[in-house]
Amino acid sequence: MRFLLRRVAFYALTAWAAITINFFIPRMLPGDPVTALMGRMQGRIDSDAEQSLRVLFGLDQDLSLWQQYVEYWRLLLTGDLGLSFTHFPTPVADIVSQSLPWTVGLVGVATIIAFLLGTLAGSFLGWRRGSWADGLLPVATFFQAVPYFWLGLITIAVLSVNLGWFPSSGSYDRGLMPAFTGEFIGSVIYYGFLPALTVVLSSVAGWVLGMRNMMVTVSSEDYVTVAHAKGLPERQVMLGYAARNAVLPQVSSFALSLGFVVGGTLIMEMVFSYQGIGYTLYQAVSTHDYPLMQGCFLVITLSVLVANMVADLAYALLDPRTRTEDR
Repeated sequence: MRFLLRRVAFYALTAWAAITINFFIPRMLPGDPVTALMGRMQGRIDSDAEQSLRVLFGLDQDLSLWQQYVEYWRLLLTGDLGLSFTHFPTPVADIVSQSLPWTVGLVGVATIIAFLLGTLAGSFLGWRRGSWADGLLPVATFFQAVPYFWLGLITIAVLSVNLGWFPSSGSYDRGLMPAFTGEFIGSVIYYGFLPALTVVLSSVAGWVLGMRNMMVTVSSEDYVTVAHAKGLPERQVMLGYAARNAVLPQVSSFALSLGFVVGGTLIMEMVFSYQGIGYTLYQAVSTHDYPLMQGCFLVITLSVLVANMVADLAYALLDPRTRTEDR
């Protein structure tokens, strides 16, 4: 219980610090949303309308930074993330709720696939170390070193531009209406294949190398030697003894990676013009949309914190030694 209370207190303090930083960072950026909006409209809005826009956006109130901070917390605790300047008068919560499922659906599934493939391949490579399978390690190391955005551009150039197998941008066929139909779901899968492939190729190598190294380490442990001495089948020894213990750090890392699913895809979504939370954040930053920026940052921050907490609890359940109290 003390372990749980300490972790909850730690993450509560971290959440407060993250939300506070989330409040101050947008206000430290140069420019303001009204100036950015008038610049984008390129003369289509009369300069006399600037003050009216400030009143409309609520930027005419002469509040101190502390008063703005208190008001921000008051609105946040009531679930009000404000109104988007760019998509005025659409609430930020509506925009985030529309873009978040696209990121979670795409990158979440791709991360799970990469984890399963990488863990299984790493188990085999670690168990068969010194064999022909070690020849696959340079391939895994290469993909781990390839920049994320560069890999995305390569897949677009080869599979989209040259071969024409997949579209290079978008989330679904714009001629379709979003609905839970076979045609629309098939379009989403078709358009999301290249971004998902990029995520899998760029992350699977890390899971392979991590699991292989742990398998090499645990293969020399006494309990594995005893299992061999009992005459147990090799597959049972590999999966039931070696891999079962080697996978513990993988599970912890997997929980952390799920937290970064929400915010770690900004470049990928920019490359593929995918309508996820990362692309929404990029648009908010470029238009100085402070409420939308804060809403995106908040969702990303809280998802990472929750993932860290889940990782701590999962590891504590898998390995009771982590719950041992300091004496």
